[in-house]
Amino acid sequence: MLQDPNFRVPIAISFGAVAGALTRYYITLWFASRFSTAFPYGTFFINITGCLAMGFFITLVVEQVTTIPLEVRLMVTTGFLGAYTTFSTYGLETNVLLRDRSYSLATFYWASSAILGVIAVQLGIILARLGK
Repeated sequence: MLQDPNFRVPIAISFGAVAGALTRYYITLWFASRFSTAFPYGTFFINITGCLAMGFFITLVVEQVTTIPLEVRLMVTTGFLGAYTTFSTYGLETNVLLRDRSYSLATFYWASSAILGVIAVQLGIILARLGK
């Protein structure tokens, strides 16, 4: 049973997802306790660091460390980072800011999350390639 990929893959993704969701939850609590909740600082931080981690990890797997087992790759990407990053929450929080007529904050949050996320993925790729 433990050798069956049909069993191992979902278990690996589940372990990663639990860790990612809990990490996201506690980071969000930390930011909320240190800063105001008028701006979603925690989600902003999580989206950017999640993109950075995704770019870094995928580049390592594809270009450098091809011996990482499929279960570990999926645990990190689909499981941990999938639960950790919060782009569905990003959409919701942008709409809340718009609903609250915080148009400048909503625009800043919407645009900078997307732009910095793409930049962070590229930075992760560059950082992963430094060790080559």
